[in-house]
Amino acid sequence: MHGANGSHFVVKVPIGTLVKENDVTLSDLNEQDAKFIAARGGSGGHGNHFFLSNENRHPDIAEMGAAGEQRVYDLELKIMAHIGLVGFPNAGKSTLLRAISRARPKVASYPFTTLNPHIGIVHYDDYVQLAVADLPGLIPGAHENKGLGISFLRHIERCSGILYVIDSSIDSPLEQLEALKYELEQFKEGLSSRPYAVVANKCDLEGCEDRIQILKENVSMPVFPISAKFGNNVLQLLEYIRKLYDEGDKPMIW
Repeated sequence: MHGANGSHFVVKVPIGTLVKENDVTLSDLNEQDAKFIAARGGSGGHGNHFFLSNENRHPDIAEMGAAGEQRVYDLELKIMAHIGLVGFPNAGKSTLLRAISRARPKVASYPFTTLNPHIGIVHYDDYVQLAVADLPGLIPGAHENKGLGISFLRHIERCSGILYVIDSSIDSPLEQLEALKYELEQFKEGLSSRPYAVVANKCDLEGCEDRIQILKENVSMPVFPISAKFGNNVLQLLEYIRKLYDEGDKPMIW
């Protein structure tokens, strides 16, 4: 229908969508039922009754209404999650998400198995539910848009806590952690200072104990040696994730 009887045309988007025009953010739809008026209809015209006068008792003229607005927007989605899993490709982030939730991201032995964020919901006995995001693997230079670059890093901004997933089966676990934190900080100042823990994955493999000890001696935050594949120490990690949630900001309720 048109005119005063016309109805709104509503486009539904996911929670966490940014509305941008010419690289300027106009609205952040980060809450349920948040709205943004994308374009307004034009002013109405005038029917023949408007032109009625003493001189013209039967006007046969009408005036068309103005055209509505035409605008072009860019929509950018930043996922809404309480905890973000950050790590290099093949660190075991997707396997970890499968171990702590019912999410089933693809798991394989080649890099960049995860091309899009996956969200898993962690359920606790007191009915609290936390959203944990498995984010695409990071590579050095991601803040300069190398690899999946900015398309990955922007999702971290919504997370109130971070789990750095380190592959403890390979050398230089501390360098892995420092490189990950560097990329986050270069992308956005303060991002690497979010509450976090270190997940030393693949602790079931031979030779990991010494590497994990190096992490514990050099990192002020908790280090959790786990095997996401076999479930070793996953319950302790879940307890800490809950602690991060209880003490931090809560972007939304799931």
